[in-house]
Amino acid sequence: MRRASLLPLLSVLGSVIFLALGTSWAKHTLFPLVGAAGTTAVRVGFSALLLLLLWRPWRWPLRARDARRVACYGVALGAMNLCFYMALRTIPFGVAVAIEFSGPLLVALLGSRRPLDFVWVLLAIVGLGLLLPMVNNVSTLDPTGVTFALAAAALWATYIVNGKRVGHLHAGHSVSLGLTVAALVVVPIGAAQAGMALLSPTVLLVGLGVAALSSAIPMSLEMVALKRLPKQAFGIMLSMEPAAAALLALLMLDEHLSATQWLAIGMIMAASMGSAFTAPRTPVSPAAASLPG
Repeated sequence: MRRASLLPLLSVLGSVIFLALGTSWAKHTLFPLVGAAGTTAVRVGFSALLLLLLWRPWRWPLRARDARRVACYGVALGAMNLCFYMALRTIPFGVAVAIEFSGPLLVALLGSRRPLDFVWVLLAIVGLGLLLPMVNNVSTLDPTGVTFALAAAALWATYIVNGKRVGHLHAGHSVSLGLTVAALVVVPIGAAQAGMALLSPTVLLVGLGVAALSSAIPMSLEMVALKRLPKQAFGIMLSMEPAAAALLALLMLDEHLSATQWLAIGMIMAASMGSAFTAPRTPVSPAAASLPG
């Protein structure tokens, strides 16, 4: 019984750690070789191939209306990944994830009118205010990197909305097709930026490993967790991602954050956890919940 109750919790924890590990590895190894756009192309392209082989989505019929929704979902996913990796060029990984979390937090709180939810909004705004150079003149973050992170946050919100619209499809069906569309968006951009360097054996091998660590494994673990965890518990555990990203970036990338940046990340995480804990008890779609980045 104890093992059964621990399995979904360990699955979410593993998903968060593998995603942060894969992204840190990509920034450390692939950025110097093919740049941010090339890294996105390799990561998303291999992720799509892995999930196509795993789920074989052609086995399920797809109505025209659902195909349009999957296309929107995939475009948002691809653009989100591209903006996120562009942000990582100039701002720390943990900070980028914290800023990006404002997207799903906004979606969670947008339709609410409960007084308690405004506490989470205020907490997130203060946290963001401590990070953003356009709000806080003391911030040392690169404005271009922050702009890309904010764009990734907006695209994550769009991705969640579109993910809910395909939530009636099998998760493997929608996610594999969505990633395929995402690859069609970002691979040409990465190829234009990196050229033949994308075909280097080192880039291809590392790219395959990054895709497995940051997409195939986390998404599979999330599906295990979503079958067994209520939405609140899943959301609370997912809120650990900024801290996991910051810690792994410290270990793998030597990215040191200031006390103010750690405080800001903590505030955004607290807002995300509070929002998840007090949210109405409704089902969550695997396609809408999947971790990006």
